[in-house]
Amino acid sequence: MFRGIFTDIAVIGLLLTFNLSKGISQTSDSHTEKVMFYNVENFFDTYDDSLTDDNDFLPDGLMRWNLTRYNKKVNSVYKTIIAAGEWEPPAIVAFCEIENRKILEDLIFGTNLSKFNYGIIHQESPDRRGIDVCLIYRKNVAQVLSFAYLIPEVLKNQNFNSRSVLYAKLFSGSDTIHLFVNHWPSRRGGVLAGEYTRLQIASMLKGKVDSILNRTQNTAKIIILGDFNCTPEDQDIQSVVTAGDSLINLSEHIRDKGFGTYRYMGRWEMIDQVIVSKGILNSKSGIYSKTDLVRIFHPDFLLKKDAKYPGSSPYSTYSGYKYQGGYSDHLPVILELKFR
Repeated sequence: MFRGIFTDIAVIGLLLTFNLSKGISQTSDSHTEKVMFYNVENFFDTYDDSLTDDNDFLPDGLMRWNLTRYNKKVNSVYKTIIAAGEWEPPAIVAFCEIENRKILEDLIFGTNLSKFNYGIIHQESPDRRGIDVCLIYRKNVAQVLSFAYLIPEVLKNQNFNSRSVLYAKLFSGSDTIHLFVNHWPSRRGGVLAGEYTRLQIASMLKGKVDSILNRTQNTAKIIILGDFNCTPEDQDIQSVVTAGDSLINLSEHIRDKGFGTYRYMGRWEMIDQVIVSKGILNSKSGIYSKTDLVRIFHPDFLLKKDAKYPGSSPYSTYSGYKYQGGYSDHLPVILELKFR
């Protein structure tokens, strides 16, 4: 039933910049690259980090997380990336809930992703459990000009213990893309849980975006994506999208059809989202996209019949404390970028 629901949509995701060395500028609409975002659900290694609260995900921890389960997870994420790219993996894959750089290295060097020359952007976040936002990018397609991890100034002296926002400035051909990867605080414990921190992060993000737009006369190509732990209509997201009336939340049309990336008590929620600047949608040259080029990636192998509610849910690694060997409790989103 779920699979039928998703027939007409395609996914959301992350970002990328195209390299003219691939020969993609010759003809109109001659090339497409994919940007993917994926919350990979508590992707820890099996080693104790004394600086973070990762004890549940150790071999003798509550989740009994061991090397066999870890290796299966690496291969599961690899399989998802390859399938999402239709055997030509996305140019950029952004993640959240990755514990450290070692996991990314195992992913891009220990699987057949090693054929595609991926680079890594990663930095440890202040999150108390040590889960980070990060990305991998194909170095023959994108060049990283700079990157930074951002924390709202007002929270820097308040024992900030959530995820910082990854800002990456990338270049390809004659185009610069500004990419923001997010994993906002959870609402676990109620709708108001983490609300103050989310609003501060949203305000910081809006300020950064406004600054970029002002410097470029609203022509900048900006992609904002991630797990926002809130839906497109929520105040937190709305406060960012209304920045100068220059941003469009491409996830809204998916939400409006009743689709989502995360299922809670039998109800789909669109909490993994992609927001782009009008500079990408209105571009007359170089990289551009369209409102219908964002989709949820939902192959059969990422879904499992829901034991409590009608339909299917994401095939997660754990169901509560029970290991079931699935992929993630979120579905990935994909954004297609074209080159004019």
